[in-house]
Amino acid sequence: MTTRSPLRNVIILALLIFVASILWSQPSPSGPQSSAVPALPADIPTIADRFSLLLVGNLAGQEAVWTASDGTLHIFFQFNDRGRGPKTTSILKLDPNGVPVSEVITGIDYLKSPVNENYSLDAGTAHWKNTAEQGEKKISAPAYYSPLNGGPSEVGLLAHAALQNGGKIALLPEGEVRVQRMSELDVEAAGHKKHVSLYAIAGLDFSPTYFWAEGADKFFASVDEWGSLVPEGWESAVKPLLAAQDQVKQSRSAELAAKLAHHPRADRIFFKNANLFDSESGKIIPNQEVLIEGNRIINVGSFGYDGRLPEVIDATGKTLLPGLWDMHAHVTDNDGLLNLAAGVTSVRDMANDTDSLRARRQRIADGKEIGTRIVLAGIIDGRGPYQGPTKVLVSTEAEARAAVDNYKRLGYVQIKIYSSVPPAVVPAIIDEAHKNGMRVSGHIPAEMTAAQCVELGYDEIQHINFLVLNFFPEIKNTNTIARLTKPGEVAAGLDLTSAQVRSFIKLLQDHHTKLDLTLTVFEDQYMARPGQISPGFQPVAKRLPSQIRRGLLTAGMTPPPGMDDTYKKSFAKMLDFTGLLYRSGLAIEDGTDSMAGFALHRELELDVQAGIPASQVLQNATLNAARIMSLDKELGSIASGKLADVVLVEGDPTKNISDIRKTVLVVKDGVLYKPAELYTELGVTP
Repeated sequence: MTTRSPLRNVIILALLIFVASILWSQPSPSGPQSSAVPALPADIPTIADRFSLLLVGNLAGQEAVWTASDGTLHIFFQFNDRGRGPKTTSILKLDPNGVPVSEVITGIDYLKSPVNENYSLDAGTAHWKNTAEQGEKKISAPAYYSPLNGGPSEVGLLAHAALQNGGKIALLPEGEVRVQRMSELDVEAAGHKKHVSLYAIAGLDFSPTYFWAEGADKFFASVDEWGSLVPEGWESAVKPLLAAQDQVKQSRSAELAAKLAHHPRADRIFFKNANLFDSESGKIIPNQEVLIEGNRIINVGSFGYDGRLPEVIDATGKTLLPGLWDMHAHVTDNDGLLNLAAGVTSVRDMANDTDSLRARRQRIADGKEIGTRIVLAGIIDGRGPYQGPTKVLVSTEAEARAAVDNYKRLGYVQIKIYSSVPPAVVPAIIDEAHKNGMRVSGHIPAEMTAAQCVELGYDEIQHINFLVLNFFPEIKNTNTIARLTKPGEVAAGLDLTSAQVRSFIKLLQDHHTKLDLTLTVFEDQYMARPGQISPGFQPVAKRLPSQIRRGLLTAGMTPPPGMDDTYKKSFAKMLDFTGLLYRSGLAIEDGTDSMAGFALHRELELDVQAGIPASQVLQNATLNAARIMSLDKELGSIASGKLADVVLVEGDPTKNISDIRKTVLVVKDGVLYKPAELYTELGVTP
């Protein structure tokens, strides 16, 4: 979904699909912690190459690679993430050029469902079968089957096969990759030195996938701020590898910014004949003119501008809206392009690597990277086997207050409490954040209910599943996968007319609690099944790169036996609950926790399905979002003096909310972006 390391298929994609409650890092007083790291099985041979998997610097799992006596290549891979994580064994047979002619993958996937994936090439016909796909294809040239459950180091095999084939190779079931050597580096650990090279693989994601190789092209490591795989004993090499890799990535980002960010003539943009969405009233004002100069809106109305000729945009038949907000993001490499192409000009990052996110914000401000405005929220979790992949882990009040103070010092405006924070520490986090003038939101920690968190002072709650679980207090282990599976089993039976529900809504009203529901996440999980694309992504799936589209086939959860219809009814009840919350006067935010850009469009559509008028939904995604973050003096409406963030769409999304998908032009901070160009760069059909 964004540029990632070769762990994408087995880690990142799984997390983003299954509530990427993610991350992230900032040194805690006690330093990095291990999180119930699984032991390697005793039958792994001593000859195996062994790798460490690090999640935000914490050891979380391993990979082992060896060649058996029969010549087959074996890859064992496992990791633990909050009780989730795969455990798979891949057995491959390779041809003389290193292209697999067969592969069998068994074990369990990230959510502990059985894995049984098979590929074979017989007499020029390739056959494959996994939980999401089954097919065959005649091939007359080298082709590489891209497994859904393969070990992360297999990216090295793919690169080798491509390099043996002139630097590119067809993918199965579809697509093509191109491999390019980018740079080289000497690294050292425990007195040993290696010379390694950075390779970029185009065709697996929206932008290149990177990995490090030793020798000609033997896999050495894959690194990024979230998950890294390195040989055992070489963990200290992650930092220099990441620094060198970031130089390459940032150079590419700067080139894209120079190419795709259009600075208007005379530093002015003039929209004429626009149907303007007034986010204050929620109404369309027809035939309006808007003048932008620099990064500010100078005039709005019908003033017949006739000064120096600026960039003139005829908006006849189109709607001009304030830039959209995504209130639940975890910003990564491609999100800037995806969001701006979709009309999203501001996001609230709900947990990320502190250093990399702040550096990204600065690159965006300096014009060296295309991106949205980013509002910072910092995550805090507790220690234990289900801790999130972050270094901000607290067990005591002193640690909690220190973590909050450090986030404040770094410019964060909100604290996100995560699922394993000890309940006894929650009041201290809330108190210290409020003393610092910061908002507090989050998951509902294990052993607590949403009502308890609201009473303690939560300003906001993330994810509708936690609202549902408030009425099922017997489900206490909400720091495990139960927080995702159990709502699918029980929400269908929730009586929205009950006194219990009415009492909870009254509590939310009394505390003016805001709600970040991320409905699109639960539609993906409860309404799709393995091998199906979620309803929300069906309108755009054919436009996406082939490997991204394949990833969408894995979004759906497999319900327990007899619960298939219940899962679907549970999502329907979540929509009903959303409508009730809106009618009760509660503030509904629009956040995604999913694929940048496209998922926000779907979130708005789901709000309308829940019974919220389209005009109100657009107000929530513009002015009301800015108000929640105390930025409405600068953002959220098209008015003289405000920052120049606007989006032009075909049609009228106040009448048909899906018209919000038809972005024509986006202005962020006075700079023009053309969605068709941004999508083309990402491999998305405009």
